[in-house]
Amino acid sequence: MSGKKLSIVIPCYNEKDSILKILKKVKESPVEDKEIIIVDDMSNDGTREILKEKAEKIADKIIYQEKNTGKGSALRTGFMAATGDVVIIQDADMEYDPNEYPLVVDPIFEGKAQVVYGSRFLKQKAKGYLLNRLANKGLTFLSNCRTHQKLTDMETCYKAFKREIIQAIEIEEQRFGFEPEITAKISKMGIRIQEVPISYYPRSNEEGKKIGFSDGLRALHCIWYYSK
Repeated sequence: MSGKKLSIVIPCYNEKDSILKILKKVKESPVEDKEIIIVDDMSNDGTREILKEKAEKIADKIIYQEKNTGKGSALRTGFMAATGDVVIIQDADMEYDPNEYPLVVDPIFEGKAQVVYGSRFLKQKAKGYLLNRLANKGLTFLSNCRTHQKLTDMETCYKAFKREIIQAIEIEEQRFGFEPEITAKISKMGIRIQEVPISYYPRSNEEGKKIGFSDGLRALHCIWYYSK
């Protein structure tokens, strides 16, 4: 949309094999005016060195956390640094396709929505580990029961917000509890979350997927706690 800017917040932790690949795709994504913000959460696998040597001329802002505090913390930092009209989250792996940004953000740019989630389960065959899919569906169902939303994919990475909305929310969760927390807090603001279908290319635990069983338990707590 002419005259509108998109801020893309990329939380990053130990992604040396994918960070430059995803950054290139983000840079080439079909959004004319965009701001790329990377928040490195104290990577120790060489990612930080790659960012300093090769990414600082590509990204608009790279923020180096002084200690590893988790995805929620990195997102909080990135959101506050954003200056675009709309803010979207991009993971630092290759599971989500930046070419699909317009699908997610255009409803906000066009004034048809305030918050949009890209669902991996609308209009496509389910992908990824069966247990992960079942956990996601269960958490999404419980979240819907508490928030009265009608989501199919509460845990998706692709969440887009009007900047003033996301910057007005105090994010408390440090790790992956961010997903149910932000969904609950948006719901308490009386905002209906719109979903659009997106593609998904899941990676395995061996390839670096970081979410685990303890994060699922934390998500259950967050669903209850933040929707009280």
